[in-house]
Amino acid sequence: MTTAPADSSGTLAPAYGDKVIAVETAGSEPIPEAERHGTPLQLLWTWASPNIEFATVFIGVISVLFFGLSFWQATAAILLGTAVGGITQGVLSLDGPRFGVPQMVIGRFSFGYFGNILPSAANGLIAGVGWFAVNSVSAAFALNTLTGLRPLPSLLLVVAAEIVIGFIGHNFVHTFEKYAFPALAVIFLLAGVWTFKDAHLSGGGTGGGIGGFFLAFSAAWGYAAGWNPYATDYSRYLPRTANKLRTVVYPAVGLFVSVAVVAIIGAASATIVAPKDATPTAAFTGHLPGWLGDLVLLAIILGAISANALNIYSGAISITSFGLNLPTWLSRSVLVVVSGVAGTAAAWASLDDAGSAYEAFLLVIAYWVAPWLGVVLVERWLQRRTATDEELSARLSDRTFTNWPGLAALLLGVAVSVPLFSNQEDYVGYVPDHWPSFGDITPVVGFAVSAALYAAFRTRRVSSGRD
Repeated sequence: MTTAPADSSGTLAPAYGDKVIAVETAGSEPIPEAERHGTPLQLLWTWASPNIEFATVFIGVISVLFFGLSFWQATAAILLGTAVGGITQGVLSLDGPRFGVPQMVIGRFSFGYFGNILPSAANGLIAGVGWFAVNSVSAAFALNTLTGLRPLPSLLLVVAAEIVIGFIGHNFVHTFEKYAFPALAVIFLLAGVWTFKDAHLSGGGTGGGIGGFFLAFSAAWGYAAGWNPYATDYSRYLPRTANKLRTVVYPAVGLFVSVAVVAIIGAASATIVAPKDATPTAAFTGHLPGWLGDLVLLAIILGAISANALNIYSGAISITSFGLNLPTWLSRSVLVVVSGVAGTAAAWASLDDAGSAYEAFLLVIAYWVAPWLGVVLVERWLQRRTATDEELSARLSDRTFTNWPGLAALLLGVAVSVPLFSNQEDYVGYVPDHWPSFGDITPVVGFAVSAALYAAFRTRRVSSGRD
């Protein structure tokens, strides 16, 4: 735990504070008052920069090329899915200043102290390995296209930078995102103007219909809401007195605008015929003039690093949120390196089939995030009537606290939604198998089932006096 030594006046002075070039020592424990710093404004670029990258572009690309939507249909699905994920990102960020702990520690309210290990492990795996691999692959392809360096050495150079940023920790991550933001925004907006100039926006798609719309919505929601399990990781150092409205609005706007704009540019680019056998990044930049294409490739590399700085940091934080007595040497910073090595191996394995792997990954994220989010939001709503902040803070560290309704609702939401509604290349659920027009509404069903079950279970538990 970070400690704050006493200064000459007898008050507590921060040991970490707002230092940028200093390795963060805090893990999942509450951030002391002396260490609190920053303003909600920093959440704007922290949630904008990581989405100005090629993984976001590809949401729009697959909506048109894989899901068969027209540009305008894809745009509507992207805006709707991203808006839902952005709003919940803002709401969840409020608990950072309130409790001073990472998002997955907040999950102990919903799933119990040890029951929370399951969603924390899922998030650690998806963030520190899955997302890390996805973004590293896009950056490696960009570096390969730009320099001619082979994909594997390109990948290793990229992951080295990502691991260093995550290793240093919270303040360095925020600072990196702040200075990456203007460069990424300007370059992608220039690419967007050029893309729309050459795009064919009036096409009717290839018959994606309502099923394709649901697939694109789920992909956009899965991408945006995929950041929700990280929300308080980057707001937990804010003072308790931080403005609540700004703490909601800045992350929500940063996430929504960046994802929506970049994904829509991707949808427009998919209406332009790409060179045969081009890599995904080369296909996106193929119609751009040479100077702008090179700038976009640099931005893709920078954007991937921006995203993975958060992914690898939050992946490690999720593991510390288990609440287990880990060896002292297995700190947050060491876990960043461990996650980075695993993520690099996964990225290497997916270099040959990045497009299909990413399509499946986007949807699978929403399969677990949506039920998790349903439980967490219902718990947050019910807390207003059942406990004070002091009682809730004590519950976070209570190793005897259990909440079986939350874990049951999460697992049942997944168990109902995935077998019935999943529409993956390797597995098609009962409903889309018999009625293909449904597309993939697994996240919507999972969210609704888990939220409804948890509300029923939890209300019954409160009424019986067991909470």
